[in-house]
Amino acid sequence: MTVLGRAAVAALLAAAGAAHAGPEGASKHTKVRLVPEVSSVQPGTPFTLALQMTMDPHWHTYWQNPGDIGREIRIAWTLPEGATAAEVQWPAPEAIRGADLTSYGYEGEVALLVDMTMPATLAAGTNAPIAARLDWVECTEGKCIPSGKVSLDLSLPVRAEAAVPDAAVQPLFVAARARLPKDGASFKVQAIAAATRLALTFEAEKPITSAAFFSDAKKTIEPGAPQVLRKTSSGYSLELARDDEAEAFDSLAGILKVETAGGPIAVRVTSNVRTAEALPSGTPVTASAAAGDKAGALGIFAAIGFAFIGGLILNLMPCVLPVLSLKVLSFVRHAGEEGGRPWRHGVAYTVGVVGSFLALAGALLALRAGGEQIGWGFQLQSPVFVAALTGLFFLIGLNLFGVFEVGASLTRAGGLGAGKSGLTSSLFDGALATIVATPCTAPFMGSALGFALSQPAYVALLIFGSLGVGMAVPYLVLSLSPALLRFVPRPGAWMEAFKQLMGFFMMGTVVVLVWIFSRQTGSDAVAYLLGGLVIVSLGAWIYGRAAISPSPRRRLSMAFGLAVGVGGLGLALAQGRAPSADGITWQPFSAEAVAAARAAGKPVFIDFTAAWCFSCQVNERVALRPASVTGRFREHGIVAFKADWTLEDERITQALGSYGRSSVPLYVLYAPGVSEPRLLPEILTPDIVLDALDQALGRVADGAARTQTP
Repeated sequence: MTVLGRAAVAALLAAAGAAHAGPEGASKHTKVRLVPEVSSVQPGTPFTLALQMTMDPHWHTYWQNPGDIGREIRIAWTLPEGATAAEVQWPAPEAIRGADLTSYGYEGEVALLVDMTMPATLAAGTNAPIAARLDWVECTEGKCIPSGKVSLDLSLPVRAEAAVPDAAVQPLFVAARARLPKDGASFKVQAIAAATRLALTFEAEKPITSAAFFSDAKKTIEPGAPQVLRKTSSGYSLELARDDEAEAFDSLAGILKVETAGGPIAVRVTSNVRTAEALPSGTPVTASAAAGDKAGALGIFAAIGFAFIGGLILNLMPCVLPVLSLKVLSFVRHAGEEGGRPWRHGVAYTVGVVGSFLALAGALLALRAGGEQIGWGFQLQSPVFVAALTGLFFLIGLNLFGVFEVGASLTRAGGLGAGKSGLTSSLFDGALATIVATPCTAPFMGSALGFALSQPAYVALLIFGSLGVGMAVPYLVLSLSPALLRFVPRPGAWMEAFKQLMGFFMMGTVVVLVWIFSRQTGSDAVAYLLGGLVIVSLGAWIYGRAAISPSPRRRLSMAFGLAVGVGGLGLALAQGRAPSADGITWQPFSAEAVAAARAAGKPVFIDFTAAWCFSCQVNERVALRPASVTGRFREHGIVAFKADWTLEDERITQALGSYGRSSVPLYVLYAPGVSEPRLLPEILTPDIVLDALDQALGRVADGAARTQTP
């Protein structure tokens, strides 16, 4: 906390160019106000301030843990010398859900309470200046704006008698305290961990219909994952998913919000994490089940209707449009067929869509029944599956561009649906559309799926089946109606240009899938995936060239092209996994951290590197990742620092200069008690690294042993 006198406060505000001088201020979409609960202060006696924030409709800001995205509200106080400000009292947040991300924060209005204490030496008859510098991020759907730094200040008279609450602002403070979480000791919360899942078991005096947990700390639980409330023999269990990036933690703290017949309750809970082989079992709690059979039946029919409408709208979502573009070409091809052929393709496509929805839903329900905490689109949580889907869409795009052909049908998607009748192709298109539709959530769809996952299996399958029917019915109606097919353009030269145009939509889907893959793995795996796609394109090109060649060895060349393509896809799939947690534990470089580690008598290794430095990346893979090297780092207790120069960083530039270098790679090794560093060569091998470690650190160890020998 910065401690300044009154004159210094005024000087600081003037120098900073504050956004507002006074107890009120504003950003573009949020008004803020600094409100004291009292009209005067007594030296040495605490009082409470409120930071009131009022946001425009549909805008929000963030809690102390913002969730998947965002930044917490930050407050910097400037107070009289000797004054103290306690920690912010955070109201219970709300879950703010987007298409793929879930944040924790506040909409509308919120008041953050902070207890203040003026020093006992403050003289009566003077004024106590208080200033707060606020920094937050305000967001609406698809748009976020930093607030800038808004400054507020006020001056309260100091009096010898006890401060009296200001009646005019009491409603604000009563409402703010009502939103604060209560003590949760009576709930007797216990956190239990099993594999990638967690559960909070707790007791409650009143029946609970829903519950949600908000962790104080980032990277503990997955904000957007479903939280399943179960009724157990001893109380309740709320199942949570551990964050993919979570490190080991032995305690869990946060806010538990429950809904009871008497209204919502928010309590603050803290628990040590106990490890178990399995989480507590119990019956899922649903609001519809508690409302009676009639309400439950109405809920089921409403969910089926919502799912059908959501399926209709799903056809307009960006993740589905690329596949439907193939069906536009299919319409053109089948519009002029005789003998009822178009409707047969419509039925095949519908069977592919509905059957795939039911198959995915069945797998989802089976895995959840086995204890897995997964939701709709779970298959896209597998990097291997995402890599395979990326390769498939890349091949479809190449096929649409004309790099290779696999028969007359334009809807055979890389030949996987090829057949004489073409019906298999329509069936495959339906399955493919379903697979790529799962990341999307259309209006009406989210509530229907959430309801489905809390119902018995037969009800859930009805709802998922209705979703599939809704998605397939536009194509089915067109294929069944010859009158409507008359409006479909006739085949012509335009089809080739349109087909190639659709190839760009496919490549756009490839970009999205690569981005998903990068979030699941890392930049190294993405590089291998892209390299695999280059090899896939080479194989497709060889196959396409060979297919139109008059050479008698045409089939052999086509087989070779297929082999190259399969090899490229295999390279991509081999990298479809999360990076290993084993290896050297790197810390971000700073001269102060290096000095502290050396002062503590630790050996230090510094890797000056950059993403654009090819030698750096080769050295890391070849020389710094082998188990023999990482094991030697752990054996010697080496503190490893990574000085990443990918972006311009003056600190790293100066550090390089201190070693007489102006480029990367550079590898620096400090032995304990030795002032001069050892610089390793620019090109490394495991043996070079091991020899350097043994010579520098082994010699120090030998010297220490000789010193201790009598």
